[in-house]
Amino acid sequence: MRMSNSLDLLFLSTPVGALGTGLGGGVELTLKNIAQAMQERGHRVRVIAPEGSQCEGIAVSTVPGTLQVTAQTQGRDASIELPPHPVLGAMWEKARQQQQPFDLIVNFAYDWLPFYLTPFFEVPVAHLVSMGSISEAMDEVILNSIDRNPASIAFHTRSQAETFGERTRNCTCLGNGIDLSLYDFCETPVDRWAWVGRIAPEKGLEDAVAAVARTGVALTVWGKMQFPEYWEDVRRRYPEAKVEYGGFLPTQALQEQLGRCRGFLMTPKWVEAFGNVTIEALACGVPVVAYRRGGPSEIVRDGETGWLVEPDRVDGLVQAIQQIDKIDRRTCRRQAEAEFSIPALGERVETWLCRVWEPRRHRGHGQL
Repeated sequence: MRMSNSLDLLFLSTPVGALGTGLGGGVELTLKNIAQAMQERGHRVRVIAPEGSQCEGIAVSTVPGTLQVTAQTQGRDASIELPPHPVLGAMWEKARQQQQPFDLIVNFAYDWLPFYLTPFFEVPVAHLVSMGSISEAMDEVILNSIDRNPASIAFHTRSQAETFGERTRNCTCLGNGIDLSLYDFCETPVDRWAWVGRIAPEKGLEDAVAAVARTGVALTVWGKMQFPEYWEDVRRRYPEAKVEYGGFLPTQALQEQLGRCRGFLMTPKWVEAFGNVTIEALACGVPVVAYRRGGPSEIVRDGETGWLVEPDRVDGLVQAIQQIDKIDRRTCRRQAEAEFSIPALGERVETWLCRVWEPRRHRGHGQL
C-alpha cells in the first residue's frame, strides 16, 4: 500500500550506543535502512539519537547523556532502571517538545520508557520491537501496548513475536532489508568461513569455533568486541581452531571480505529477532549455516541458500560445513534480491505505518 501523501516521520534510536559505533547491534542498520526506504518513497525522516551518532544521508539530532545498559546483559527479573542523566530520557523529552510538526514517531529502542510514555504523546507512536522476550518487565509493557493498540507494534519475524505469546498474533512482522547496491556478488570464494556479530555470549561464537576446530577450516570473526574476556575464553578453549579476529568494519569493507568467504556461520544462543548479517551474506552470494532458531530459521531456505541445524548441535554444524558446496551461490543472491531489498522493505514498513496512521485520519488529522 502506498500513501497518497508524504509524512513527516521522527525516528527515536536505541539508547545503548551512538549510531555508527556498532554498540546498537542490528538496530543501527535497521534504522538506517528503514529511513532510507521511507525517504525513497517520498517521506521525510529525522532521527533523534545519542551524542556522536552518524547516519549518512539521514538528518540526525543528537542528545547527550549516559547510555543505557543493554537489556540482553540482564536477567529476566531485572528491574527497570535509568542511570544518572540518562540519554534515553533526554531523547524522549526532546521528542515530546518537537512532536507537533511530525505525523508519526517510530521507536527503535527496546526499553520500557518509550512504551510507557506512548499514551501521553499527541502524535501517534509506533514501536518496532528489536528483540524477543528476555525480560518480565519488558514483556508486560509490550503486551499492554499490544492490548491498547496492536497495529502500533511490529516485530521482525514470527519466531520473535511468538516469544511474547499468543497476544502478538495480529501484530505486523516486517522482516528487514538492505541496500543491495552496496553488496557485490562473489562467485568464486576463498577457503575461509565467516562469523559476524557482537562478540557477546548470547551470540554463541564458541559453537562456531568448536565446529571449525573439528573440520579444520579457517574462520574470520568480524564484529564489535563487546566482551573481550569472552573472546579470550573461547580462544583458550579451542587453541587448535584456525580463527582470527578481523575487527569491526563498515559495510563496504565488510562486504568485500564477507563475499569472498565459502560460507557464513550463524550460531545464536538466543532467539535472534531477525539477523541482518544473514541477508548481508546472502546478498554477497555466501551460503548460510544457521541454527534453526529465531529469525535466521525464517530466512535461510534449507538446502537451497544454506543449511538449518538443530540449535546447539555442533555435530550438525560440522555436517553442514562439509556439505556447503552443494549450495548454489547465485541462488543466495537471487533470494536477497527478491525478499530483502530496500524497496521491498519500504513497502512493508509503509503498509504498517499506514495502519498506525489510519485512526488519526478518521479523526480528521490527515488524509491518505
